[in-house]
Amino acid sequence: MRRRAVGTVHRRTLTTAVLGTAGLLLVGCTAAGQAGGGSGSGPDDDGTVKVGLVYSRTGLLAAYGKQYRDGFMAGLDHATKGTGKAGGHRIEVTEQDDAGDPGKAVSAAKNLIGKGYKVLAGTTDSGVALQMAPLAAQNKVLYVDGPAATDALTGVNTYTFRSGRQSYQDILTAGTMLGDPKGRKVTVLAQDSTFGQANVAAVKAVLEAEGATVGSVLAPPGATDLTPFARQVKAGGPDLVFVAWAGATAPALWTALDQQGVLSAGKVVTGLAGTASYPVFGAAGAKVSFLAHYFPGAGGGNAVEKAMIAGVEKEGGTPDLFSPDGFTAAQMIVRAVEEGSATDTAAMVKALEGWSFDGVKGRQQIRAEDHALLQPMFTARLKGAGASAEPELVGTQPMDAVAPPAKPSAG
Repeated sequence: MRRRAVGTVHRRTLTTAVLGTAGLLLVGCTAAGQAGGGSGSGPDDDGTVKVGLVYSRTGLLAAYGKQYRDGFMAGLDHATKGTGKAGGHRIEVTEQDDAGDPGKAVSAAKNLIGKGYKVLAGTTDSGVALQMAPLAAQNKVLYVDGPAATDALTGVNTYTFRSGRQSYQDILTAGTMLGDPKGRKVTVLAQDSTFGQANVAAVKAVLEAEGATVGSVLAPPGATDLTPFARQVKAGGPDLVFVAWAGATAPALWTALDQQGVLSAGKVVTGLAGTASYPVFGAAGAKVSFLAHYFPGAGGGNAVEKAMIAGVEKEGGTPDLFSPDGFTAAQMIVRAVEEGSATDTAAMVKALEGWSFDGVKGRQQIRAEDHALLQPMFTARLKGAGASAEPELVGTQPMDAVAPPAKPSAG
């Protein structure tokens, strides 16, 4: 367990503790439930507000987890103007590694809630987020989701918010590059996971309504030989392939798609992943159209984007795809404490609902009725190949143009 506080000038590690084996390694219980054991219900006697940061420090999505965490720390420093305090309360962050495992995440969250934590943030994996959200509602704690993009989190309950984009926003952005989808055949290539299934559902919801026929090819998340799935896509003869992929097997996927001629057979659209993925495409990158959640510079160099980049780099990190998700989460938590309460979760929720603010990507808004985070989205292309590949902004879609359908909170 990592516990960190933001100081006046520099962040310092205050304490390092280790959870008991039973608490840290409880992986069998993946159902959310009410936490207990702690008597605290707010800040410590010294006025400290404790925030639990539960994310993938290890596991398949560890690289994304680091981006999120680095952005969060930079955002906390920025939002508190370097004081480490919100509304006069010192913010202390305790880090927990869920390793992409819902059981570990729930166990860690219950431990934190039992100790009186009223604010949880993080979550790189959609499957983990879907376990964290009901836990937050049952225990009435504020939960700010991170990069986990499943649409099922929007409107899931009163206590759950998101600091990143959701799959529907990806699809709406892709739709701006497709032209008229009527009569076209679309194949979604994804992993058979919560994230992948959410993308299939989102593509069907958006493009089938406009006259396209949408099918899917789903690969097991642990698959390393992806050639059979590339062949399956090619054999289907789609007019458009929408690729939704996350994790370390992305290089193998794009190699397989290029070798099997999928990238030359028709239009291929995918999300632009982190900077480490750019060289993976090689010359094939010129054959792919990219929708982009974020890449450094996509925000046009606005003041908040500059602050995030400077903050991450100051601590030795590299701004990347999910850095804004962490930065935004910190902005939201500081807002919840300053304009809401350090102890009353209902007041925190009220302070966030409907809030419009300047973020890394530009102007953003938390929709009051379902807590969707309305935000700009981008389209891009890759210039160069190999180590010299870098994204170039093609267009920016304003937040209203890519807003997902409203789903009023389930309570």
